[in-house]
Amino acid sequence: MKTLKNQHAIGILYILMAAFFFCLMTFFVKLSGDLPTMEKAFFRNAVAAVIAVVSMARQRIPFSVPKKSRWPLFLRCAFGTAGLVANFWAIDRLVLADSNILNKMSPFFAIVMSYFILRERANKVEWLSVFVAFAGAAFVVQPTAGLASLPAIVGLFSGFAAGTAYTYVRKVAGQGVPGPLIVFCFSAFSCLVCIPFLVADFAPMSGRQLLFLLLAGFSAAGGQFSITAAYTHAPAKEISVFDYSQVVFAALLGFVFFREVPNVWSVLGYVITHQQGVGVLPCPCLIQAFQQEVGAVYTHTDIALLF
Repeated sequence: MKTLKNQHAIGILYILMAAFFFCLMTFFVKLSGDLPTMEKAFFRNAVAAVIAVVSMARQRIPFSVPKKSRWPLFLRCAFGTAGLVANFWAIDRLVLADSNILNKMSPFFAIVMSYFILRERANKVEWLSVFVAFAGAAFVVQPTAGLASLPAIVGLFSGFAAGTAYTYVRKVAGQGVPGPLIVFCFSAFSCLVCIPFLVADFAPMSGRQLLFLLLAGFSAAGGQFSITAAYTHAPAKEISVFDYSQVVFAALLGFVFFREVPNVWSVLGYVITHQQGVGVLPCPCLIQAFQQEVGAVYTHTDIALLF
């Protein structure tokens, strides 16, 4: 029982780390300015692929996937890439708040798809936790009437694709595929998909834009490693609620760097999301469990690379 609690605690910490890293990724992408979507997506994944290769080399992980895991891993790559491209496409055509709330549907879809793919059934409390957290996120981003449009449908699809990809992460990790190998396969697959579009519509960039895209890539790598580790340690139905912490991280970055002052509805959303997380957070042994287990997923060198 104690081991299960430790695994749950570790999963929560990893998904909080993933939310923070992905928030940094969107922050640096925003700073990179007006560049083609596929160009941003390519750099987002190219850096992650390099870091994954380095991690695999240091841990001596072979480029070998068990036969039973190849199809689920391909689906993880396909859904992950589709979700990434759809999200970037929607961001360019929707109010940022609308695209964020649509992409944050991924925890709902992760829970739903976990039943069909993994046969993990969520209970009423877990469903309620996600619904309440989603309501808190909605208060923060305050979506507008522009949701009834094709870009909004694409944005919603990005949430579905991401949630499904996370479910397949747990499936292949449960079959013994190492986290760095999962990250590499997804990153390399996404880069290959982006290359034809990158060649056809490449836009020269300044040194500043290149720096921000590289930082976005490092942040994305941190997010991918963390999300892979999260769903390796705990089911989506138990930890997906903590993915909404990304909304709070984004609000803090917006306030510090862009002087975006939240209104009263946003503050209410922060409180709801925070309290919902605290309500289901197994605080005892949380940090101790993380310290005991983190080395199994990250080496000290990997952590240094990600930060």
